[in-house]
Amino acid sequence: MEISECTVGLAMTGSFCTFEKMIHQMEELKNTGATIIPIFSANAARLDNRFGKANDFCKRVEQIAGRKGIDSIPEAEPIGPKAYLDVLVIAPCTGNTLAKLANGITDTAVLMAAKAHLRNGKPLVISLSTNDALGINFKNIGILMAMKHIYFVPFGQDDYQKKPNSMVAKIELLQDTIQLALREEQIQPVIY
Repeated sequence: MEISECTVGLAMTGSFCTFEKMIHQMEELKNTGATIIPIFSANAARLDNRFGKANDFCKRVEQIAGRKGIDSIPEAEPIGPKAYLDVLVIAPCTGNTLAKLANGITDTAVLMAAKAHLRNGKPLVISLSTNDALGINFKNIGILMAMKHIYFVPFGQDDYQKKPNSMVAKIELLQDTIQLALREEQIQPVIY
C-alpha cells in the first residue's frame, strides 16, 4: 500500500517547539493524496505557549486535513472497532506520552487512539521529541521498540552539550518511515 492510498491518523502531543516542522510534514503528507485524521492531546489542543496559541494551531491543522480533529477519549475510541486508519503517527510524541504508552496508560485522546489502533494490528509510528530520552525515558523507548507494530522515525540528540538527554526525531524522514512501517519494516538506522 502506498501512502497516497492511506488514511493516516496524525496524533499530536505537546512538544510545542516542533509544531511548525510538523505542520510542514502534514502538508507534504496531504500533497501525496493521503487522507489525514488529526488527533490532539489535551495539551496540544488547549495550552497556549511561547510558540503560539493552541486554537490557532488546531485550526491550521484542521484546515490542512480538511476535517475537525479528534480531541477526546470518546471520539478516539471508535478507531479500534471501526478500523478506519491504515497507519497512526504520533508526531510529536513527548516523553510523557511515550511513558504512558509503554505502560498501558490511556488518559488522552492520543493514547486512546494508539490503543484502539494497535488492537487492529496496524502500524503505529512514533516521532519522538523529549528532553529525557537518554534519561528516565530510555527504558520506555526500549519497551516500545521491542513491541510488534510500533515503528520509530529515526532520532538523535538535538543539543548534546546543553541538553545531553534530549532526543528529537528527524521529521523529514516521516514519509519514508511510514512507507516502510506499512510493510512492517523499521527504517534504518533508527538512531543517528
